[in-house]
Amino acid sequence: MVKAHSLLYAVYVCLLVGLLLGGLLLLSNMYNQLNLYYATHEGLYSNNLSTINYALGNQLVLDEELLQDENTGIQSAFQTKKHGLHTVLLTQSFLQNDTVQSAHFVGKKLNSQDALYVANFTQPLSASGKVTVKGNSYLPSERIKETYIQNKPNIISFQGTKKISEIQLPKLSEDCQQLFDNQKTFKTNFKELEAKNDSVYFNSFFKETLEIELASPNLENKVIKGNFVISSRDSIVIRKNNILEDVIIKAPKVTIESGFEGTIQVLATERIFVGKETKLNYPSTLCLLNENEEKEATIFIDEDVKMAGLILAFGNDVLHLNQNNIELGENISISGIIYCSGTLILKGSVFGSVFASKLLHKTTSASYANCLADVTIDITRKPKVFIDFPIFNNQNQHYGIVKKVL
Repeated sequence: MVKAHSLLYAVYVCLLVGLLLGGLLLLSNMYNQLNLYYATHEGLYSNNLSTINYALGNQLVLDEELLQDENTGIQSAFQTKKHGLHTVLLTQSFLQNDTVQSAHFVGKKLNSQDALYVANFTQPLSASGKVTVKGNSYLPSERIKETYIQNKPNIISFQGTKKISEIQLPKLSEDCQQLFDNQKTFKTNFKELEAKNDSVYFNSFFKETLEIELASPNLENKVIKGNFVISSRDSIVIRKNNILEDVIIKAPKVTIESGFEGTIQVLATERIFVGKETKLNYPSTLCLLNENEEKEATIFIDEDVKMAGLILAFGNDVLHLNQNNIELGENISISGIIYCSGTLILKGSVFGSVFASKLLHKTTSASYANCLADVTIDITRKPKVFIDFPIFNNQNQHYGIVKKVL
């Protein structure tokens, strides 16, 4: 005869065995689901990367509405949009309810070795002090006149081909001409927006561009990243306590306080002032459009500023050179391109290219037209990863990634 407690023990054992087997089955199922999840997302990420390469290789032209991987069933698509001077490449890869998205600034990589272009309707170029130009030069004359300023010895070196320039600078692209056209935005203000983690304002490039029109000139103590336009009808003062990344600043007059660091695009029509010891990271832009024949417009960059990107002043014709001005202070370091359809006062070092209708050097007692003094322009030191801004029409160049923004 089997005792009752023996049957109870048997039941307990069966329950324990059942729980153990159930747990093992559950773990096995969860493990398989996890493997499936990671395998799916690995495939999505891989297809998304392939879509980016496909888009770049096809000059951002989509041959088919959707790209599909026949082996996995993953579908991918891409589109482009403009954000100031930047082209944003948006890619998506999806399978059932799983989606992987990415956003990149993209541009065309130029192989140009042009370091200096001075328009050919003024007097020949002169040089004084320590002047180094590495790269091709387009000048009003192949002869460079030596000028002695403040009794400094001259150490002048032009390395590269010299050619005679045209009366006008190389023509700007349609992207530049349309830069100040009204970009489609949704207007809002800081009170209506909810900051992430109570401090960061973020807007994805997959969403509509948000435009925040400031009620007062000062922008301070804000962390703003992504698809934003900060605008004002008159002026904006960017305090150094802001953190701005990939944001467009648009106003007639823009002032950047000394010590600020960020990545921004500034669009102005009257004045841009950059304070001392400011650092504008790649790919930043300072763009000034002045089509007013009766009013001067200026970009002024103070001492000890470092910038990687583009400085652009345009809009005037050859009869109004003094209407657009760019002036750089002492100990400036610019990696990228400077383009000025007016008068450029150049100091410091440019690791890239300089295009100017007219050069000017000033001392406390005199001004010297079409003169370079104590300047370095070196195209060979432009960073290898630098993707140029679309200021010229270069149809045959290949696209590359400027920056990942999502």
